[in-house]
Amino acid sequence: MRKSVTGISIVFFAVAMQAQAQTPAQAPAKPQAAAPAAKKPAAESYDRALLHPAQLKEKAPETFQVKFETTRGDFTMSVTRAWAPIGVDRFYNLIKHHFYDNMVVFRAVSGFVVQFGISSYPAVSAAWNDANIKDDPVTQSNQRGHVTYAKTGQPNSRSTQIFISFKDNSFLDSQGFAPFGVVDAEGMKVVEMLYDQYADQPTGEQDQITKLGKAYLDKKYPKLDVIKHATVVGAAASAAPAKPAASKAGAPAASKPQ
Repeated sequence: MRKSVTGISIVFFAVAMQAQAQTPAQAPAKPQAAAPAAKKPAAESYDRALLHPAQLKEKAPETFQVKFETTRGDFTMSVTRAWAPIGVDRFYNLIKHHFYDNMVVFRAVSGFVVQFGISSYPAVSAAWNDANIKDDPVTQSNQRGHVTYAKTGQPNSRSTQIFISFKDNSFLDSQGFAPFGVVDAEGMKVVEMLYDQYADQPTGEQDQITKLGKAYLDKKYPKLDVIKHATVVGAAASAAPAKPAASKAGAPAASKPQ
């Protein structure tokens, strides 16, 4: 389900998560000479709650931070609910249930954006296929380091994919792309190291990525970096919301995508 927005593929899809703990069976004191018990199959490596998007409706704190641990290093994203409340609530629930853990960063285009959000697990991707959220008004500009949901050219088409701008992408403001967080200058040094030599090639294969998961990317694009864990590390539920910065070029408050 790949869509193009004014000639630039800002895309969007579904995504995924972390293994639940298993309780080990207690070993018998004196094993008897009997046939060994059959091994239990390994548990799926994602939070089972991710299979039920409609139930993940917790309200996010007014501000919080998310630490991303990647194969290139760690970076922290600061999120402000007042910037885009609907999008932030969705993002908070995804992070809380480890949706972005073990996720491949499939799109990194130097001088434009880095994008991720397709689950490594096909079952999770299928569950989120139609779990779109309504658009938020654009209160911030898509400047360097700002974090925004990818979407199609249709209204209310945001789901789980997000992108981080490498440069001033304020031309996206009038197309309805509403930033909800920001990565600081130090963190952007890590983001810019994410493997980008495949550029947009994997972007055109999102249907296959969604159907086959991480295994497909590991085989065809083995050098892509991976988000090992994404975790809330700081929250201030009672903190006053940050004052939104002025958007450039007079971006309309609720601009619909072209």
